[in-house]
Amino acid sequence: MRYGRTKTWISLLATLSLVLYASLASAELPKNVILMISDGMGYNTMKATDYWTGTNPVYESFATQFSVSTFSANNTNIPAYDPAQAWTNFNYLKTGATDSASAATAMATGVKNYDGQINWSTTGQPLTNIVQIAGALNKVTGVVTTVEWSHATPAGMVAHNVSRNNYSQLANEMLGSNLNVIMGAGNPNFNDSGGAAATPNYNYVGGSATWNALNAGTLNGWTSIQAKEDFEALAATTNPALLPDKVVGTVQAATTTQQGRNAGVKGADAANPSGVAFNTNVPSLATMSKAALNVLNQNDNGFFLMVEGGAVDWANHANQLGRAIEEQMDFNTSVQAVVDWVNANSNWNDTLLIVTADHETGDLWGPTANTFNEVVDNGAGTLPGAHYNSGDHTNELIPLFAIGAGSELFAGYADQSDPGLAFYGLSNYNYLDNTEIFQVMNGNAAVPLPAAFWLLGSGLVGLGILRRRPRSDLN
Repeated sequence: MRYGRTKTWISLLATLSLVLYASLASAELPKNVILMISDGMGYNTMKATDYWTGTNPVYESFATQFSVSTFSANNTNIPAYDPAQAWTNFNYLKTGATDSASAATAMATGVKNYDGQINWSTTGQPLTNIVQIAGALNKVTGVVTTVEWSHATPAGMVAHNVSRNNYSQLANEMLGSNLNVIMGAGNPNFNDSGGAAATPNYNYVGGSATWNALNAGTLNGWTSIQAKEDFEALAATTNPALLPDKVVGTVQAATTTQQGRNAGVKGADAANPSGVAFNTNVPSLATMSKAALNVLNQNDNGFFLMVEGGAVDWANHANQLGRAIEEQMDFNTSVQAVVDWVNANSNWNDTLLIVTADHETGDLWGPTANTFNEVVDNGAGTLPGAHYNSGDHTNELIPLFAIGAGSELFAGYADQSDPGLAFYGLSNYNYLDNTEIFQVMNGNAAVPLPAAFWLLGSGLVGLGILRRRPRSDLN
């Protein structure tokens, strides 16, 4: 009898230990996950914007702050990001950079792939992404951007294609997916300054037949909106009776909400960093973000939402410092709007908010070319002293900020260090990889298990009851 009681007690301990192990190895997926991506933002884009505004955005006060490596499978260097070379060879970071398609894939699937391909593996197979995973958990999902809504980053959260340039295919897959919200530019009937398009371009919305069906209300249950006032109405209400279950918002602009506007058409406005008046017929990213959140919040099971400030990248590609600052300001305001929305409509025990980029664009530094030098603060309302050293993406580390449910998991993945980050005034030199953003969003914990568990486990191993799995099994 004594042996039977002992055996029962050991089995109970083993069961309890395995339950504890499982709970620590895979944390619970947060009810709501909001991923906010400033496409093309590096630390110096952030600084330049802070200097123009004379303020710091809300995310710079988040408790969780790390850096992120962004290289894709195209980068064959070992290591693919080398801190020593990054701060001793100015041209090093101009090689081996990811593009937005592979960066989005890494964040959406946890897998590195080749540039230009969306949720497509290096062996030619489609990859399961975060929107599909959320849908399988009966969560609702959405993507919002300031560029065409079938562009690489929004499409990279849900679609699958061998080429990011197959916009019509990507748009149709998105419209046939489990997304509930799609918002962005790409309107075939408008140009970038908000006027009528000379020739409609239906490529970004799935073709003319898809566009016509969408606006006729006969496509997969989607509600279509285009007018700025309709976005503002969705952003202003939480009444389910006034909210659609599924909405596609295609703003009245061709490729970007603001960055592509024509100075000669729009006229001057000295209050803006670029000196060009804004389009007035399109919603801000903050308005679109709030509208999307209100629609998604109707589901009791929670949601996944990706919000992209997509044209920071476009401005940096074009070396347009003023317009890059404008786009980053729009993004910063949208983050504040999301934080305010969570405080009013949810809570940080249910919601994880991640603010990051997909890569740096433009190799932006201080005013001396081809030199590691600081961006110069010339005071609020004055363009800072800065110089673009490239018109393309770089392999620089990018910033990451997080708050809310599961944000503590990032510390378990940030196991690499780059002391050169002190240049930006950072005190935390640790960084993770962009594939590990997916792991955190998916609730996977990469943290050491408590000593008490290992003591208990080692005793059970000695009795032949429990075999400890390798560390790699935690993921």
